[in-house]
Amino acid sequence: MNDWFGIVPALFLLSCLLLATSSRMLHLIRLVALQGILLGVLPLLSEGGHWGIAAVNIIIKGIVLPVLLYMAMKRASVQRELEPLVGYSVSAVLVLLFCGAGFWVAERLPLNSAMGPLAVAAALTVLLTGLFIVAARKKALTQVIGFLIFENGITLFGIGMMRHHELMVELGILLDVLVLVFIMGIA
Repeated sequence: MNDWFGIVPALFLLSCLLLATSSRMLHLIRLVALQGILLGVLPLLSEGGHWGIAAVNIIIKGIVLPVLLYMAMKRASVQRELEPLVGYSVSAVLVLLFCGAGFWVAERLPLNSAMGPLAVAAALTVLLTGLFIVAARKKALTQVIGFLIFENGITLFGIGMMRHHELMVELGILLDVLVLVFIMGIA
């Protein structure tokens, strides 16, 4: 089971790179759904297996939000982000720099994480990638996806600290309600 504590954050890091370099909305939505499902798996791997948090994450972040994003994409007739403010190759380099910064900060923080410094580095990378996508993309739907990625980073950090701060995870999930309002406003 401890092997999964390394695999899941590594999948988050890979998804950040793919999110920053993709122009297709459907691809972005699928990657955000994957992140939501991964967030649902992590509480099951921790001590005690928090089924409630896992179910809420999988249902809201892995199913409901991606379906609403897909509906908004279809309704707005948006298929791609053709002219971002920052190009896709530069975006890839920046995400790699975010990843390096995440590892640098994680090594220096005296945290008692359930998953170790990899989860903290992944969480910081996801946070920075989400903020970057919000700032570097023009389309409102892509910016909502960036906000959702940012919120996934908050939740990942909270799940990594779950031994002591379960309330932080629950408060992070409440941000999804704000994302729902954004999506409905776009639709």
